[in-house]
Amino acid sequence: MAGQGSTTQGLPVVLVVDDEPVQLEMIGHELGKTCEIHTATSAAEAEKCVAARRFDVVVCDHMLPGEQGLDFLVRMMDKAPSTRRIMMTGYINAEFISRSTIIAGLSSCLVKPIGPAEVASAVRAALGA
Repeated sequence: MAGQGSTTQGLPVVLVVDDEPVQLEMIGHELGKTCEIHTATSAAEAEKCVAARRFDVVVCDHMLPGEQGLDFLVRMMDKAPSTRRIMMTGYINAEFISRSTIIAGLSSCLVKPIGPAEVASAVRAALGA
């Protein structure tokens, strides 16, 4: 499904934010088959990406250097309400996940450990594909 950030080729545009290079590489490789992928290693870097272009989906880790991913995703909800938001977290607390989903308007909250295929599946679901 082509959205607001879609490329001229009709590919959805996805921003993946994680401070673990291996995670970024694996997720990017998996999503790169069907999406245009951009990556950032911090919320500050992600802010610059979002200022430069529109994204169909933002996938963000919760624990980032400098700022928690949830805070970034809450801001994303205000700045780009039509962008789908997915958070990855190591927290298994049901209350935290439920609260995060509501306050950041998440399409999905993925509990680590998760594989790239699970992230790709969540992105497809967020896009309605």
